[in-house]
Amino acid sequence: MIRPIVKDIFFLSQKSEPATKADLQVGADLQDTLEAHRDGCVGLAANMIGIRKRIIIVNIGFVDIVMFNPVLLKKDTPYEAEEGCLSLAGIRKTIRYQNIEVEYYDRNWKKQRQKFSGWTAQICQHELDHLEGILI
Repeated sequence: MIRPIVKDIFFLSQKSEPATKADLQVGADLQDTLEAHRDGCVGLAANMIGIRKRIIIVNIGFVDIVMFNPVLLKKDTPYEAEEGCLSLAGIRKTIRYQNIEVEYYDRNWKKQRQKFSGWTAQICQHELDHLEGILI
């Protein structure tokens, strides 16, 4: 289901709660909502569609990955980036890391561990910030 994008700063500033298997539909809703905004969006966090759960979706090129309860394990090589967000007006500067490693549960609730670099790592870090209530 395509859900509306939340722009309420108070809601977005709250930390997200752990996801459970009962939240698998949220992953499907993130996929539908990302698809509806594909022209200007490469990732979403569940709080951006009104659900305060630790779930994100990240476009990694030809495929989107839904991550349940993602945890940033490693990061290296900081750089300054400029980012926009569907939930917030304008562009903001922030520090991101060129290389990261993330552990998460996939749609089959199987634990995964992946390394990302460059643009994909930046998208992932932006969405992970959303889960912590950090607005960039």
